[in-house]
Amino acid sequence: MQKVILYSDGSARGNPDGPGGYGTILQYVDSKGQLHEKELSRGYPKTTNNRMELMGVIAGLECLRRPCQVEVYSDSQYVVNAFNKNWIDAWQKNGWKTAGKAPVKNQELWLRLLEAAKPHEITFHWVKGHAGHPENERCDHLATAAADACKG
Repeated sequence: MQKVILYSDGSARGNPDGPGGYGTILQYVDSKGQLHEKELSRGYPKTTNNRMELMGVIAGLECLRRPCQVEVYSDSQYVVNAFNKNWIDAWQKNGWKTAGKAPVKNQELWLRLLEAAKPHEITFHWVKGHAGHPENERCDHLATAAADACKG
């Protein structure tokens, strides 16, 4: 199974409901030891930071054409903790309600992420944002540039 590293970040200007974007980097090393990279980004005119954090991971996973071992690196505790602290399992079990019985926000994106994740073995890792992590900084630049491009 191919190993892929997915770095992702989201940005929203005027969160909530301002322009936003995501930035994603996919990396893998081929059988000859050569590193391959693909950068993805997209902006949206009216969104939230959490939606963009989710879209960055979704976009990266949806690019993969065969089952892979995926290491996801994100500075979003919202995304990482949903899996590492099993929030997503509890939400599904409770009919997409939080522990406080409120509807889970961004349910349609969580469902899309779960669908995109199905064929893969995924491990989520949290990285501190704006702390000099090279790929996280690149993703942040991609995300903010995409958000800025959507400003009226």
